[in-house]
Amino acid sequence: MSAYTTIARDATAQIEVKHSVFLCTVQRVETEVDARALVARLRKDHWDARHHCSAFVIGPEGRLQRSSDDGEPSGTAGAPMLDVVVGAGLSDVAVVVTRWFGGTLLGAGGLVRAYSDATRAGLDEAGTLRRELVRELETDVDAADAGRVENELRNRGIAVLDVSWGERVRLRLGAAPDDVARLASVLAELTGGTAEARPVGERWVDR
Repeated sequence: MSAYTTIARDATAQIEVKHSVFLCTVQRVETEVDARALVARLRKDHWDARHHCSAFVIGPEGRLQRSSDDGEPSGTAGAPMLDVVVGAGLSDVAVVVTRWFGGTLLGAGGLVRAYSDATRAGLDEAGTLRRELVRELETDVDAADAGRVENELRNRGIAVLDVSWGERVRLRLGAAPDDVARLASVLAELTGGTAEARPVGERWVDR
């Protein structure tokens, strides 16, 4: 897999159902440890709440999926929350819905709707972005040409990931796996064939 969708920003959203308050916290995470740390932090911050139900999906292909009802009737909180996240096609995201009980029982169907609606509200606030796996390449150019070359590369849709100034200027570039040949061609055109792109690795970048 060379691309997937995640949230654009961390976010919160709150809904109220029959006097029960549902606070949804959405956060970008890269590991299960990060997701569980979020739950632990919210338990501490909102110690007076009755439930901290959670769901998270991690990895470019969303292979790691976990959910917790945290004391709500089985299947009424964590699983519906996870369904919303998976249905939105998102990964590397943790969602925690903190509930303050309002005194009125909602029933199984009411809980499923409330936790699902709170999760949707949180994801709406977070927005989405696309993450792409790019090949990293480096090239060295003369200082006198660096500004022009950098600007032209950006104008042609090539990601300039880093610029290091020295006797010569080193540009770290990013390209999708199927776009490396075009990058090399553009670089040769801009430098009269004097600069060569050297592969140095790969990374995920936000688009």
